[in-house]
Amino acid sequence: MTSRTALSAPVALILVLAACTATPSPSASSVPSQSSAATTSAAPSMSPSASPTAVPATWSVLAPAGAGPAAREDHTWTATPDGATAYLFGGRTAAGGALDDLWAYDLSADTWRQVDAAGPAARFGHNAAWVDGMGLVVFAGQAGSTFFNDLWAFDPATGSWTRLAATGDVPVSRYGSCAAIGPDGRLWISHGFTSEGQRFADTVAYDFTTNAWTDQTPVGDLPVSRCLHGCWWTDTGAFILYAGQTTGVTALGDLWQLTVGPRPGTNAWARVAPFGGLPPDRNLYAAARWGAGTIVFGGQGIDDGLMSDAWWLEDGTGAATLVVAGDSGPAGRYGAEMIADPQRGRVLLFGGTTASAAFGDLWQLTLADR
Repeated sequence: MTSRTALSAPVALILVLAACTATPSPSASSVPSQSSAATTSAAPSMSPSASPTAVPATWSVLAPAGAGPAAREDHTWTATPDGATAYLFGGRTAAGGALDDLWAYDLSADTWRQVDAAGPAARFGHNAAWVDGMGLVVFAGQAGSTFFNDLWAFDPATGSWTRLAATGDVPVSRYGSCAAIGPDGRLWISHGFTSEGQRFADTVAYDFTTNAWTDQTPVGDLPVSRCLHGCWWTDTGAFILYAGQTTGVTALGDLWQLTVGPRPGTNAWARVAPFGGLPPDRNLYAAARWGAGTIVFGGQGIDDGLMSDAWWLEDGTGAATLVVAGDSGPAGRYGAEMIADPQRGRVLLFGGTTASAAFGDLWQLTLADR
């Protein structure tokens, strides 16, 4: 990857989610409460300049002709900048088996095609991003007791995978992290989970020119160590981290913004507390950029319940607008993936799971432009 992904407006990067435990539940140790786990100090409040209007939206089921991916969760699904194709990689079955298959979804024809290319080991809970000049990049993940911190790139032009070199502050092997391409063209990852219940609060960036990782963790307030969260870059260059799970707390609902400073050591996290509050706490939700904000769907709630609501989080303010309530679309689930398809005025949702069964269904959420 040599340059920042240039997705057509209004979409930036697709949010990439990952798994945090064999099933999304906290480890045995605990924290006093969710509110104390969510920040190291009182958070500054950021009020919206104007409340966002409702987003007209309708769910419908898609049934592509021919074979498609098997039911799964904790996969990644990543759209190309031209809006033509979305690549789905890996994940795990309801029985817990890790997958290594790669599928291409034709967004104009609504058809699946399996790509025959040997590459990364089977995994789930990994991250993926698309970058011009390199293709689909996959980072980290888990399979059984093995955790990964490797980087791979799939080039559609050659139909082949390449493992990327990595030097510098290489992140500890993990899954349940989050990743997105920054304005500087680097892959930024933050937080995550590894063996023996260890969770992280670090932020690290990978330079595709030098093949080097650099620690970007600020000094001062940090989002609590977590996994099962997501992160994305706004159009104005802010790095956003939202929700997830921490030790002893099944679901979080906090929203943080990282401001990148002019020199090393000057990055800073600030908690965003929008007027009107945020959506109900959740982990392992699906999300995609839409306009000047991000749509989040579903996940697992604080009471372990399955969620099926969709919300739009406005950039800058974090103001939340309910897009679709939880009774008119996909069944409640966690571990699904969502991509934006602005050329056709929709986002697509694939897969996910309940505690006992994985989904292989494909849903379309038709939206008005924002």
